[in-house]
Amino acid sequence: MKVATDFSVYCDESCHLKNDGIAPMVLGAVWCPSAKTKEISKRLIEIKARHSLKHNDEIKWTKISSNHYQLYMDIVDYFFDDDDMHFRGLIIPDKALLQHECFNQTHDEWYYKMFFSLLNPLIDPQKTYSISLDYKDTHGSQRIKKLREVLCNNFYDFNRDIIKQIILVKSHQVQQIQITDILIGALSYHFRNLDTNKGKLALINRIKQRSGYKLSNTTLLREEKFNLFVWKPQPGVQL
Repeated sequence: MKVATDFSVYCDESCHLKNDGIAPMVLGAVWCPSAKTKEISKRLIEIKARHSLKHNDEIKWTKISSNHYQLYMDIVDYFFDDDDMHFRGLIIPDKALLQHECFNQTHDEWYYKMFFSLLNPLIDPQKTYSISLDYKDTHGSQRIKKLREVLCNNFYDFNRDIIKQIILVKSHQVQQIQITDILIGALSYHFRNLDTNKGKLALINRIKQRSGYKLSNTTLLREEKFNLFVWKPQPGVQL
């Protein structure tokens, strides 16, 4: 009997609300073998310690300033140096172009479809997955229940053997979620065409350099380290 490899997936989202006044929405997932999660967490804590941070000090995109970004450079470099970690980002460049009424759907229903589009290419039915999402609001438990149902049905995983669990976590307690936050923050900043924060621009340039991508276009689906999907609406075509 083949023993399935277990993977842990850490998801986060940026600007997912329909009327938040920010054009792009970004979803992201960092994943790794579950057996490597403790080692990765330890390494991230060590990097924090070198910069005089405690293990429970949260690193996130919004904390990067023009004079405080070397820690984040080290985190980005660690991500690209560690072969066990992978990232997939899904970018919606402009939420203003969404026309949910044309497709008989709500924004929440479309949100599930986007998360499905983010995660579906990562799932191998010969392996098992534990998925963690950053806690956002009180509606989270309903969202993860629906998301697991959709993913499991797509893979005929009626016994819930492939998608073992989808849980909500607090980002300050999970080191890998913080990496996801940094990477999707960089994508959001890039797609918003912002340029006022020297530190954030330096991080974006480092990600471009290390990934080999300009960050503006969809990568090949088989790209495993830094995979991007730039979603574009097609008027009159159902999702």
